[in-house]
Amino acid sequence: MAIDNTPMLVPHLVVDGAAAALDFYAKAFGAEEMTRLPGPGGKLMHAAFRINGHMVFVNDDFPEFCDGRSSAPTALGGTPVTVHLHGPDVDGRFQRAVDAGATVVSPLEEMFWGDRYGVVRDPFGHHWSLAETVREVDMNQVLAEMNADG
Repeated sequence: MAIDNTPMLVPHLVVDGAAAALDFYAKAFGAEEMTRLPGPGGKLMHAAFRINGHMVFVNDDFPEFCDGRSSAPTALGGTPVTVHLHGPDVDGRFQRAVDAGATVVSPLEEMFWGDRYGVVRDPFGHHWSLAETVREVDMNQVLAEMNADG
């Protein structure tokens, strides 16, 4: 096996219930599981999956390895990070996520920047924005719209 040091940027999600999260991400976003490494007590130390051809890591929360502090959004009272999924059929993809158990944070709307865009929260506390570009918009128009709201 050859060593592969291809540069990457990979989101790494911490959850309570990584095995269930893998199942949810498959149902909601069409995630394809790549790796699953079990850890102590039935938890997952590491897992990897692909969505839209891009890798995402996930693991169970292990406070004992983080100075005794939980890193899961449920323990932190929410998440400051949103994972963004862009592509065709945003209405179908959004509904698929909701049908799989996601909660709507912001419903799908046509936005002034040219995307149909909405946000869901997965059952583990992470936010996912879904979008599809529906019209081309000049950046000056976008700036004018932003300034008109302020």
